[in-house]
Amino acid sequence: MMNLFNYQYLGREHLRGLNEYKYFPRWFAPNLMTFLGFLLLVFNFVMFSYYDFYFTEAHALPRWIWLIAAICQFCSHQLDGMDGKQARRTQSSSALGELFDHGVDSWACFLFPVCIFSVISRGEYGFSPMAMHMLLWIIYLSFIDSHWEKYNTKVLYLPWSYDISMLVMTITYLLAYFFTPGVFSFDIPIINVPFARCIEFIWPFFALCTSVPISIKHIQESYKNGTGYNRTYYEALRPLISPTILFISSTWWGLAS
Repeated sequence: MMNLFNYQYLGREHLRGLNEYKYFPRWFAPNLMTFLGFLLLVFNFVMFSYYDFYFTEAHALPRWIWLIAAICQFCSHQLDGMDGKQARRTQSSSALGELFDHGVDSWACFLFPVCIFSVISRGEYGFSPMAMHMLLWIIYLSFIDSHWEKYNTKVLYLPWSYDISMLVMTITYLLAYFFTPGVFSFDIPIINVPFARCIEFIWPFFALCTSVPISIKHIQESYKNGTGYNRTYYEALRPLISPTILFISSTWWGLAS
């Protein structure tokens, strides 16, 4: 069963021929790709902030907004996935470029879900403000967890759930465009629970199951095999202290407001 984590789904034979196609010229800087992808997310955020500041106007928004959001989301994901390949192709990889890329990703952890909240909205069939807060923190946890793993193992491992979630968001915007956001306002048959309530449980479950256990496994293996930094327990856990304090304080502030 544990060999499942080490299985390589694509080999050289599967990818043969794909290297023949290059869609970006060599003069196109990888950091520019990163920044353009980030600007597309910022555009989505500004657009939804203008038209739906309180997450209550989903059914009144012009339909073209959902199409624009889907295009921006998809293009941003593609640019974010290609910047590293472009850096290696142009032999311009650097620690500074990686820092810029991951710094932008840390902002994206906020922009992605906040825009999606406009689709589900608030109310009887939407999210509550505290549910939005907790779902945001689930995204933050996945991001922090991956970089905490690298801090201890020297290797940054991004779970496959990231790419799936990006595609799911694009599909969500397209469904809102073709069928209006009302397509998400329904009760799940048999259990008679609103779709948004189910998402509040399914989202954290899959995020935690595909992130935290794998990171802990990789850290344990790095200590066992001596491939990581082999820090003391305090040093290994120290990066989690400040996010924990921020989570407790922000949650307390939200409950007390």
